Amino acid sequence: MSYNNILVTTDKSIATIVINRPKKLNALNRETIQELHNAFAEVDLDKNIRVVILTGSGDKAFVAGADISEFAYFDVVEGANLSKKGQELLFDFIENLSTPVIAAINGFALGGGLELAMSCHFRIASDNAKMGLPEVSLGVIPGYGGTQRLPQLVGKGKAMEMILTAGMISAEDALQNRLVNHVVSQEELLLLAKKLASKIINNSPLAIASAIKAINANFKDGVNGYQVEIAQFGNCFGTEDFEEGTTAFLEKRKAIFK
Repeated sequence: MSYNNILVTTDKSIATIVINRPKKLNALNRETIQELHNAFAEVDLDKNIRVVILTGSGDKAFVAGADISEFAYFDVVEGANLSKKGQELLFDFIENLSTPVIAAINGFALGGGLELAMSCHFRIASDNAKMGLPEVSLGVIPGYGGTQRLPQLVGKGKAMEMILTAGMISAEDALQNRLVNHVVSQEELLLLAKKLASKIINNSPLAIASAIKAINANFKDGVNGYQVEIAQFGNCFGTEDFEEGTTAFLEKRKAIFK
């Protein structure tokens, strides 16, 4: 599939998706959101792909926000629909993807860009990265899950401070507040992402998909995460991966997961 705003490459079992709008600092518009959805849906169906790395083109921005020109004149109904459709099409879609997604934040991750990074399963950042949700400075609030995911990651107080001040934090601040897992130089960023991806690839893809479901369940209203864990744990016992993993352990060899 060809795209106008993103680049998709694969190397063995790792897919790398690059948001490629450098002149716009990789800002998200509706076309890019649709293309990202299509790309993630495609790689999730490809059983040869075990991990996805998401990053931005250039050395300035992961995603510097949403393309404000597209919605500056929306009314109440249009604004609500923009948020609802975006969450369903991309942000919730990534969060619930069975293939793990690593966000490699290579610069500014602001507004919708930070929301996109937070929808990934975990994040790493280059030391020049800046992160924030500046929407209230435009008279609006984060609409792609930012008011929900940011408190889950950094706590209510820090999330309130970041959103209400519309300020940016550095990569080191993000690391201290558990918004990202690692901070490295920009030159090392994709190398680290691939190193982490390689560790993930060694493990059972079916068990990883189950783990993602169980972990996400803890953050969903009205869902008992423990019951989801019990169900997913039980499901694992019916898989070839479980048979291979336990057999390999007992035979003192490395498991080969298909």
